[in-house]
Formats: sequence, structure tokens, C-alpha cells
Amino acid sequence: MSDNFYVTTPIYYVNSQPHLGHAYTTIAADVVTRYRRLLGDDTFFLTGTDEHGNKVAQAAADAGMDPQEFTDRNSQRFRDLLPLLEAEPDFFIRTTDAEHKAFVQEVWQKLRDAGDLYEETYSGLYCTPCEAYYGEGDLLEGGLCPIHKLPVTRLDEKNYFFRLSRYQQPLLDFLDANPGWITPRSRYNEARAFVEGGLEDISVSRSSVTWGVPVPWDES
Repeated sequence: MSDNFYVTTPIYYVNSQPHLGHAYTTIAADVVTRYRRLLGDDTFFLTGTDEHGNKVAQAAADAGMDPQEFTDRNSQRFRDLLPLLEAEPDFFIRTTDAEHKAFVQEVWQKLRDAGDLYEETYSGLYCTPCEAYYGEGDLLEGGLCPIHKLPVTRLDEKNYFFRLSRYQQPLLDFLDANPGWITPRSRYNEARAFVEGGLEDISVSRSSVTWGVPVPWDES
């Protein structure tokens, strides 16, 4: 009796061209895929490109190109890398695919219908290259991003938040009832303590980003 096994590379960011690191992770995923198939597992191997966000839009502008034209060109470069590496994924996903956008919007609608989304203004220190917010204590001296060593910007934007805090107690109850669900078992206490320490609601949209999947009921 075979098991189901799923492996994915990182979904590669298209603001630049493929490099050695992309080749490494693709080869590693392909090796794992071949090994699992030799074991008789029903294996699915995914790779693809992440094509949205401010960094991609800025890179397109710097190249004098429309974002979709820019991502079409760079995504193809990642696809062209595959035969050179003799890697054979089952599917190549692009986040600009119409099917992907539709599925994302379907999930959003389900979350809204379940009462898991609400709108609120988010304020924080933002690094554009990271496309991430940082706390004061995470920054280097002089208010610099710890990754890119560049100044961060304070942003205030109206976003949609996911009610992650709603699921803290249900998760704890589930873990208590199913301790074997965390593997390896040695990580159970660490995982449970993380949940018990408090789950905060998280921002899941960006009103300041124009190059992305639109929220189905809110064009802003």
C-alpha cells in the first residue's frame, strides 16, 4: 500500500533572474520526488513563481515594463531552467494564473462568510525589500532592517485581518486530544507552548499594494 507524498520548491520570486540557489532547491526537490516514487509512494512535485507584490512592481517599473509583461518574461526563465536541471515537476504554478486568483478569492469569501475577517487600520515599521513589518526591538541601531540594513518606513494602512486568536483554544483542545499529531513527538511541548503563549490576529491584505490579487468585495 503506497502513501501520498507532496513536495514543493519555494515558489520563486520573479523580481530577478534564476541563480544557483534556485537550481539547488529545484534539484533537491526533484531528488526527493524520485526517491519517494522508487518507494512506491503516489508523489506530486510542485514548483512555480510568486509574481505579486511591491518588489515585483518596482522591478518592472525599473525595467520599463508592465508588471504582467515583466512577470511573463521572468517566470518563463524559471520554467526554462527545469530541462537544464533534468527536473520534472508535475505542475508549474504562477500566482498570476487566472485559476490561482479565482481560488484565492474563493478562500477569502469562505473566510468572510465564517466571520473570520474584519477591517482595521494597521500601523507598523515596514521594509519594502522584505515586504514585512518589524517591531522596534527587531531593528538594528538607527532603525535599520536587520536583513537589508536599510531604513524602514512607518506605514498606516487599512487592512483586513484574520481572527487567528479565535482558534487558540480550539487548537489547544485539539493538541491535548491528539498529541501524536505533532511530529516529531519531541516538538509537541514546544508547539503547544507557542499556541498557549497567545495567537494574535494577522493582517492578510495590503491596501498599499496595487499589484496583487484583488479582494473580491473591496477594490481598494
